[in-house]
Amino acid sequence: MVVNETRKRLLRQLNSRYIYGRYPLLHAIVALIQIAMVSILVRKFNAYYANRPVFTTMVTNAVLSGIADTTAQTLTAFRRRSAQRAADPEPGTRDDFFSIEIQDLDQKVPWPDSPSFRQAPPPFDFERTIRFMSYGFIMAPLQHRWFAFLHKTFPMNNGGATANALKRVAFDQLLFAPCGLACFFTFMTVTEGGGRRAVARKFQDVYIPALKANYMVWPAVQILNFRVVPIQFQIPFVSTIGIAWTAYLSMTNSAEDETIGSSP
Repeated sequence: MVVNETRKRLLRQLNSRYIYGRYPLLHAIVALIQIAMVSILVRKFNAYYANRPVFTTMVTNAVLSGIADTTAQTLTAFRRRSAQRAADPEPGTRDDFFSIEIQDLDQKVPWPDSPSFRQAPPPFDFERTIRFMSYGFIMAPLQHRWFAFLHKTFPMNNGGATANALKRVAFDQLLFAPCGLACFFTFMTVTEGGGRRAVARKFQDVYIPALKANYMVWPAVQILNFRVVPIQFQIPFVSTIGIAWTAYLSMTNSAEDETIGSSP
């Protein structure tokens, strides 16, 4: 109990601190840890991949998915923080390197049930990040087999490299992309505790818009990926470019959850 209370108090203080009054400190710490993990993977990726290609891809996917969700959470917190400061400017708020909101540390009001906390930017959601990292980790073997299938079925020979790259993109976007999005929203909804109705609601509200957004972004990315990038780097390349895409999916998924949670 003492350890648990200490952990809650530490997280409470970190969630209440901002860099220059705008950037959540805890989000920045998590992002720096993830970037350090990526730097280690980048330096030793070839050696790891040569020994354990699938597991290396799984770990890389998990870390990059975590960065994507951290980016999404940081953007959401920054946006809400800016809106809060604009709507209710406080004379005591400082813009020094580490600023802190006094009301968030008021010991007389239980945390996180205080009204000021509910109006403030959301704290960092570690469970949500773990869900995203788990999804990236679990999907990596399937992606690995899929890319190997495309590589074998449509070889990049000198004579028909461009045509086969286009065929790979067509197969990828018409078969894998719709199924991948379906798996994503189903996995996220179920791991958040949702049932069949929640999954159906998620598909009804966000699946088609997300699929349309996919077709605006990924065909061009995949043409470059299949035409230029070596096969061992294709999944990491997709995952790296996909940081922005996964951040979009994260915000889409969480926004829909908030809508469901606020509906009667």
